[in-house]
Amino acid sequence: MKTILLKSGYSIPVMGLGTWLMNGRECFDSVLMALENGYRHIDTANAYENEDDIGQAIQTSGINRKELFLTSKVWYQKLRFKDVIDQCHSSLEKLRTDYLDLLLIHWPNKFIPMNETFKAFEKLVEEHLVRSIGVSNFTINHLEEALKSTVLPIAVNQVEFHPFLFQKELYQYCKEKQIVIIAYSPLARGKVFESDLLQKIGQNKDTGPGQVALAWLIKKGLVVIPKSSSEEHIIANLGALSITLSDQESSMIDNISENQRFINPSWSEFDA
Repeated sequence: MKTILLKSGYSIPVMGLGTWLMNGRECFDSVLMALENGYRHIDTANAYENEDDIGQAIQTSGINRKELFLTSKVWYQKLRFKDVIDQCHSSLEKLRTDYLDLLLIHWPNKFIPMNETFKAFEKLVEEHLVRSIGVSNFTINHLEEALKSTVLPIAVNQVEFHPFLFQKELYQYCKEKQIVIIAYSPLARGKVFESDLLQKIGQNKDTGPGQVALAWLIKKGLVVIPKSSSEEHIIANLGALSITLSDQESSMIDNISENQRFINPSWSEFDA
């Protein structure tokens, strides 16, 4: 599995398994299937309420913890110092691990000072309970505030990113600041399979539009975390790692963008 070096000095696999909206047996089976098929990066969050299922799957797989990259997130309503510490300890216990490879602020919250949240992150890193820190669903303005709020490197920004939401300004900003973007919903909730352009490029490469969309993101230096509960799709997504897109093909996909956001909850601050 190809990896990207984070600003924190640790490496992250370019493809992981997203687990949002997966719980119980479905989550356990999906994580176990992914691990058995070569995935080593699992993405979860305290709010997903599936960390225990993931911990069980990892334990069942028998894979050495050192081979894995585990990401979790602290919920936007629980960004006070003590809440962050408590959530991290809860995640560690449920995931049956001594440390998290990456801990993120799940969503920004203008009512809780970022420096308070990051003080907790700094303590967790100092205690070797967390290796790298980052954020999720942050705009450029949020990132500028975050960079001023901690001495630690902001390693990643996990955001919705796919051919129908190519966030060029955010992409360039993160590139300049050496913040790796992790793309969630990289298949645009299935919309990529309806794209004539992605289908055409896929046909030329004897692959599908989903793999093309993932390959486009990886070519740009992004990490992708597609969610899947079927072994067929879990294996198919790995196929993106062996696809090489030309600059022309990549440019054509760049120009699809319809600025279509699928994840926009009531508490989001995308206009901030």
